[in-house]
Amino acid sequence: MLRMISMAAAATVMMAGMAFADAIEGNWKTQSGETAAIGACGGAYCITLKTGKHAGKSIGKMTASGGGKYAGSITDPADDKTYKGKATISGGAMKMSGCVFGGLICKTQNWKKM
Repeated sequence: MLRMISMAAAATVMMAGMAFADAIEGNWKTQSGETAAIGACGGAYCITLKTGKHAGKSIGKMTASGGGKYAGSITDPADDKTYKGKATISGGAMKMSGCVFGGLICKTQNWKKM
């Protein structure tokens, strides 16, 4: 009986953890067709490329701003330049932007949740 209660408690804790996962966490298909993984790291969300020429490279770090919005930094893996980044999630889509000159000039990509 104690074993069944322990197993039920463990299953409940695992399911609760999945229910509280942030919308940004998971695998995303980038606009260029690569796969990026976003996961919790030290109070933020780290972005790592999983496929393509730059697989394994960390390309950003975001913190939640509320309402499906995130802010932080994003690195262009081709030239290693880092920009002020922001992301907005709506359903299974994410609009990812990197900006310079205080947001005056931005480059935006649309990513899809896998």
